[in-house]
Amino acid sequence: MNTQKRNTIKDLDSISDSQIVEMALNNVNAYKHIIDRYESKLLRYIQRVLYISKEDAEDILQEVFIKAYRNINGYDKGYSFSSWIYRIAHNEAISFLRKKRITVTNTEKEDIFDKISSDEDVESAFLKDLKSREVRDILSKLETKYREVLVLRYFEEMSYNEISDVLHISSGTVASLINRGKEKFKILVQNYGKNI
Repeated sequence: MNTQKRNTIKDLDSISDSQIVEMALNNVNAYKHIIDRYESKLLRYIQRVLYISKEDAEDILQEVFIKAYRNINGYDKGYSFSSWIYRIAHNEAISFLRKKRITVTNTEKEDIFDKISSDEDVESAFLKDLKSREVRDILSKLETKYREVLVLRYFEEMSYNEISDVLHISSGTVASLINRGKEKFKILVQNYGKNI
């Protein structure tokens, strides 16, 4: 990679989302910087929430970027851009579920136990023993509304306010869903045949 290209990438890392949005509004070619910044994050998010193949997740992601591009003039600067684009991804994921009426399946291995246990009251002895596949199995059994807030909180490391912006629900509702989700998660863990 040449020095000029490295400097451009480094410079983009120091530019805020709102500055990149302004650039994209003035120059259609600057939209690629939004894609570069959010592509891997949103793909991961879609796969974690839906448990679908990478190809299906990439199709959804393409729709997310098309919709974001078409609606970028309507982006409300009262929200963070991150919350705005995650909201579009959320809507596309829900739309995909409605269209396909799919059942949740495992497609990748992830480990969320350490994150949940470090922030909350889940017994670490059990959590450390379980493999990623088992975690995914348990998460896949949660209702979408609980799985989604847990993924946003523990995988995407969003604050309650950011989750509130993405899902268009109050921070109190976010807290409630996370607490209920963790309780349901614990029950599923207990029913998984292990001692907590």
